[in-house]
Amino acid sequence: MSVNDYPPTSLRAFLNYEPVPLQFGTSGRRGRVVDLTQLEIYLNVLAELNYLQNLPVAEGGIKRGDQFYFAYDLRPSSTRFVPELGGRGEIAQAVVQAAEDAGMTPLNLGAIPTPALAAHALHHQKGCVMVTGSHIPFDRNGYKTYSSRGELRKSDEGPILQRVAHERERLYRQVFHESLFNESGMFKRGHVELPLESPAGRRAYARRYVNFFAGGNLQGLRLLVYQHSAVGRDLLVEVLQALGATVVTAGRSENFVAVDTENVHPGLLQNIQRLLDETVANHGRVDAVLSLDGDSDRPLMLGVTPEGRVRFFGGDLLGMITAEFLRADAVVVPITCNDAVDRGPLRGLLQPKTRIGSPYVIAGLQQAVARGKSRVCGWEANGGFLTATDIERGGKVLSALPTRDAFLPLLCCLFAARDQGLTLCELFDRLPRRYSQAGLLPNVPRSASLAALKPLQPEDSQVIEADWSTGHLATRNAAGEDLPVSPGLQAHLEQVRSQLSAIFSSQAGFGTLVKINYLDGLRLYFANGDVAHVRPSGNADELRIYAVADTPERAAVIVQQGIAEPDGFLRRLVRG
Repeated sequence: MSVNDYPPTSLRAFLNYEPVPLQFGTSGRRGRVVDLTQLEIYLNVLAELNYLQNLPVAEGGIKRGDQFYFAYDLRPSSTRFVPELGGRGEIAQAVVQAAEDAGMTPLNLGAIPTPALAAHALHHQKGCVMVTGSHIPFDRNGYKTYSSRGELRKSDEGPILQRVAHERERLYRQVFHESLFNESGMFKRGHVELPLESPAGRRAYARRYVNFFAGGNLQGLRLLVYQHSAVGRDLLVEVLQALGATVVTAGRSENFVAVDTENVHPGLLQNIQRLLDETVANHGRVDAVLSLDGDSDRPLMLGVTPEGRVRFFGGDLLGMITAEFLRADAVVVPITCNDAVDRGPLRGLLQPKTRIGSPYVIAGLQQAVARGKSRVCGWEANGGFLTATDIERGGKVLSALPTRDAFLPLLCCLFAARDQGLTLCELFDRLPRRYSQAGLLPNVPRSASLAALKPLQPEDSQVIEADWSTGHLATRNAAGEDLPVSPGLQAHLEQVRSQLSAIFSSQAGFGTLVKINYLDGLRLYFANGDVAHVRPSGNADELRIYAVADTPERAAVIVQQGIAEPDGFLRRLVRG
């Protein structure tokens, strides 16, 4: 509805900006801070809590009057007003107001990792909200809501959006002078202090890992923690030291630094190398470099070669080491993960691959549990690791945490190397020699990305895979079942293959294009073993490329060719 459809005395008529509705991303809600008015946050959170209050407890429902947990990352807009971003911010304060108005009792768990909040809420069967923009740029933010059973499901989003529309209409029609909000969509009351912080979630998360790994120790291991502005930066150091490691910190920043563990670009590696060199000069040997993304649910791990150079290990490789260490009997990964998992010792445990985003991975985990598996875990290409069942090891039990976690894979990899008497580089060298890399083209509207990819996709949404590897075209659905190939479908797919082969060409080092997977974006398989995967980000206006190859150099080249300006693969796809 337009502003003219509202009474002149209404809140909507007084707003001096054009509202931008907050959308669901791959996991949670994200948007530009300048669009994230407290009004927009409030009405969305209020709608979500009303939805959860109408769910049965067995499905994640919450009850009015119960405690409702919240936490936040270190982005300025999470808890403070940011003048350079239009005066927006104090998002957590809007969450508190929504929780109170929904009849809940908000409990502030402070600045802690997303998985720490989720674990504490799950243990106490409470709902919660994490205010975070995760790994996306400084000028964006958002939040992620959990039911009392864990992350919101994709099936929850439709009903929630209906309630959001209802709340929006109700609030917009309120008489302006009776509304909580001013012309800018911010609370009329101005700045408000948050409730006092409880340390319970932070302490429980530290105990979770100190207790599970008790009996082993990391004594003699010298670690560098790149802290930047990760919310878990001090907690990670605390846990590592409690387990016996010697830890040096570097790179701490009071300004927000966006670290994307799926976009470990040369500039980031150069900065980490500089920090390593300085640390070695001042403190001596370093065995590994560890870090986290902004809300600390995605790990970053780098080994140190004998020559003193950092060596980045992709998050999907961390997942493989972690699953083996935990002796999983079923693993779930999204389609973007390194295909080393298809070639290594976990291949027999691999469940059907999912779309990108933790809700899809969680659905796959739940299906594995329903099939009777008892040690079920999964991970994403960013390294976030999820457990769907309790895991016993060495007489200690780690409770299930079906949301992305960064501490678990970092610790499992360190202990796996220690148990086998290997350096991290030696440990990862035992995996199948497949190397992944990722990059992105910023400032590409999602609508433009979707429009560019649509002509390359089959009209029949059942077709998930087009395969020429046997010399003739075969098509399959999501279950891997063969589908009939009509003349029209064959003509379209042959044309698409020709178009893509002109971009991902032999001159660029690719073999013949032998397979296209459409599960989430375009995943292209070539006869020489190269893989290139293109998809729009679900959280920001970015077009992403993921590469897998037989050498790290080749994977890096594919990504650099993909994001090159002005005529890289991604730019050519967008131009059409």
